[in-house]
Amino acid sequence: MAKSVTHEFVKGLWREVPPFRLVLGLCPTLAVTKAVDTGIGMGVAMTFVLVCSNMLVSSMRNIIPAKVRIAAYIIIIATFVTVVELLMQAFAYPMFLQLGIFIPLIVVNCIILGRAEAFASKNDIIRSCADGLGMGIGYTLSLAVLGSIREILGNGTFYGLAVFGPSFKPFQFMVEAPGAFVSLGLMLCIMNLVGKK
Repeated sequence: MAKSVTHEFVKGLWREVPPFRLVLGLCPTLAVTKAVDTGIGMGVAMTFVLVCSNMLVSSMRNIIPAKVRIAAYIIIIATFVTVVELLMQAFAYPMFLQLGIFIPLIVVNCIILGRAEAFASKNDIIRSCADGLGMGIGYTLSLAVLGSIREILGNGTFYGLAVFGPSFKPFQFMVEAPGAFVSLGLMLCIMNLVGKK
């Protein structure tokens, strides 16, 4: 049992990391990674929703009728997204303002709905929690790495602190929409090359 739980947790950190291996959740991945702090903020919000919704879907998997399971999953996910939104408004308002519309859009994020349908609805609570936590941490790390690359090259900063000297000319392209696509493409390429080895 412990080995199975560990396996479910670890797979989300590398083998099935959502944006780079499963190629899921790309809209918020591209939109919120102009800086490392917004990437981490989005990742933490997603992890909370993913873990909580996985656990609740798993605990109710034998109660929810098959014909309405997707609608039920969306209601469960929307409940936890509302909790995250209210918590961010209360305790992390500047981050809430930076993430904007992408917090409510977690409801329709294919990572969360996909994990509910493909995993949590077929497994026990402990394995579903491990799956959600692993996928969430993997997603958060992915956003942090992508945000770091874009912030360092696009602004010359890391977490708002200057990395290069005053003569550094930021590569503004990296903090614009095309820079997000280029960065993501390079990360996908690197992940595939490393994965083959």
